[in-house]
Parts: sequence; structure tokens; C-alpha cells
Amino acid sequence: MDENKIARDGAVIFSEYTRGEVIKKVVELNRDDILFELKESKLKGRGGAGFPTSTKWMLTAAAKADNKYVICNADEGEPGTFKDRVLLLEYPELVFDGMVIGGYTVGAKYGIVYLRGEYEYMLKSLQDYLEAMRNENLLGKNICGKEGFDFDIEIRLGSGAYVCGEETALIESLEGARGEARNRPPYPVNTGFMGRPTSVNNVETFASVVHIVTKGGQWFKQHGTDKSTGSKLFSVSGDCANPGVYELPWGTTINELLDKVGAVNTKAVQVGGASGVCLSKDQFERQLAYEDAGTGGSIMIFNESRDMVHVLKNFMEFFVEESCGQCTPCRIGNVKLLEGVEMIEKGEYTFRYINQLKELGATMQVASKCGLGQSSPNSFISILENFKEEIFNNGNGGTNGK
Repeated sequence: MDENKIARDGAVIFSEYTRGEVIKKVVELNRDDILFELKESKLKGRGGAGFPTSTKWMLTAAAKADNKYVICNADEGEPGTFKDRVLLLEYPELVFDGMVIGGYTVGAKYGIVYLRGEYEYMLKSLQDYLEAMRNENLLGKNICGKEGFDFDIEIRLGSGAYVCGEETALIESLEGARGEARNRPPYPVNTGFMGRPTSVNNVETFASVVHIVTKGGQWFKQHGTDKSTGSKLFSVSGDCANPGVYELPWGTTINELLDKVGAVNTKAVQVGGASGVCLSKDQFERQLAYEDAGTGGSIMIFNESRDMVHVLKNFMEFFVEESCGQCTPCRIGNVKLLEGVEMIEKGEYTFRYINQLKELGATMQVASKCGLGQSSPNSFISILENFKEEIFNNGNGGTNGK
């Protein structure tokens, strides 16, 4: 399939839409009505964390300040994720109109797209698109004739740091500082960009908002599961006949997805990118949903020819490289986990030490400052648990097998 298109199965979000259509409707609505529809829809953030969008917007709207901001997180640094790129290229009307809705709802006058540095090639076309919106009075002063509704959007490029996918590190980067996570509280909804209330949402979240406001929260939550409503975009890569971006309802099983993308002889599926979990064949009936196998969208498929130790080493090298080094659990912990993988590779491990590393990973999950350190042990723990027979019965046996 065309990697710049979305394959639809029971399409919910990304149906036909005309630029500005919902903005003309929104200016006739009360802000509380929009927040009610979002709450009714049970929309959760599509970046992976799954925080209720209505709660984030309500808190930002309730905050008192002279200026507020709406930020679109288009950093998309998670390995194996490329859905946001497709949305920005093929459906900019959904993303930018969603941001305008956000600005109207929370009372912000400024919107910023934090665009992944590697996506600089999109910059000119996106800026041209924003200029067309200004010419149609969909951005700028008194949008669609609504007195006092002023909102504009600018695009800023990231610098290639994985940690800036975390919202407070992203804000630090926007302010010109080193990309590092902030201590919380305070939270961005109260003290965000330039110390002002800020709502940071994923590209796909803004696109989803457009259709919720257009068709209603009840319509949206008819799809998916009770706790994971609507549909989801999945970036599918690896050992399959048809990699690409797929729109599927939440609740789709991994087996169903594998069938749709033409995957055969599948050994493992990494759900959620490098920071996600690696599942084995006996887990392929699990559902892609927040309450089961949640994901920001990355699905990596590995067939029987793949060496899972090599896969794990690749992930851990990535996290050692990308850790900002601010907190000890992440800075030191990822290095130790990588050392453990290298010991397994050489057959120089002991089971006692490997179990200690698993305990270290569990400690990192609760003690690290941000999502990078909290999620980086996921691959280590899940691969060693789900593929232990392959990994520990590879002829090496460890130094003493104990």
C-alpha cells in the first residue's frame, strides 16, 4: 500500500472533511458545549499516554492568565511511528482545524506546532497551508466574524531529541532551553509555555476532535471499546506484506491486525515502539486498547527469522543514546540493562544477575523522572520474559546457569 495513505477498516475519524467546516460551526457554540462533547466521547490522548482530552482542556480553560497556548506535539520520535507524518501531509485540515477548536475552547490566542526536525521537508507546504487559512479568515483576528476570537498558529522545528516527545521537555525546547523533563507539579495546564496555561496534544488527537465536534461524542464512542473509544491509527512496519498506516477501531486483536497486513510466520509483535512491550504468539489474541495492549500507534512485526537478543540490543542502544541524563535511574539504568543484553549475547550472564536487572527495570519504571526512563525497561522485561526459552537456551547457558 502507499505509505502516505491511510488504509481504512471501519473508518471513523479520517472521513471526508472540508477545511474550515467545523470552525464555522464552533463559533456559534458555547465553549462548555464543546467540552461536554469531548467528555461524552471519552477521547483519550493519541500520543500514547491516554490522558482524557476533555480533562486537559477543562483544566486549561479554567486556568486564569493573560495568555494561553495550544501546542501540537508533532515530534513523533518513537521508533516505528509515522502516522502523524501522514496526517500532516494528507489531512492538514483536520489537524489545524482541531487546533483552532482547541484555541477557542481553552481561550488561547496562540498555537504552536512542534514539528520533528527530520520533517523539515514538510515545513514550506504546511506554512503555505496556514497562510491559506489566514486568507480565508480561519486564522488571525475575529475568525469567521466572531468578535474577539483571535487565534494563530506557527510552526517550530525540533532538534531530533527523543525526550522532547514528553510534553514538559518539549516546552523546555520551545523556550530555548535543553530538552529535559520538568518536575511536576506544576503541570502545563497551569504553568506551561512561558509560564502560561498550555494544552499539549498529539497530532492525531486534534484530528479526532474535529469529527467529535462535527458528529457528536455519542457517535464517536459507538466505535472501539468502552474504555478505548473511537478508532486509532497504527503505523505498521517490519515483516509483513503490506506495511503502512491503518485506521482500525480500538479493540482490534493483534491476530486481526496481522491478517490485515499480510504477516506470516510471525514470532513477535512490538506494541508501542521501542518503549512498548514485545508480545509472543500466545498473546496475539490480546486487544489493541488502553485497557489491554495500549499504544501510541507503533506496531513492529518480527518473523521467525529474527534474533530477539539482537532486537532487544537495538532497542537498549537507542535508549542509552536518547536518555537526557538528568535523572539517575534512567541515566545509569539503561546502561546497565544494555550491559546485561551484551552479557547474554556473549553467554557470560548468570540468572541471578539477569533477575537483578529485571528488578532494576521495575525500579526505573517508578523512579525515573519522565516517560523515557519509565518506559525504556518495557522491552527488556517483556522480551526476556516472553522469549526466555529462545534467549536462554541458545547454547550459551550463562557462566554458571544459576
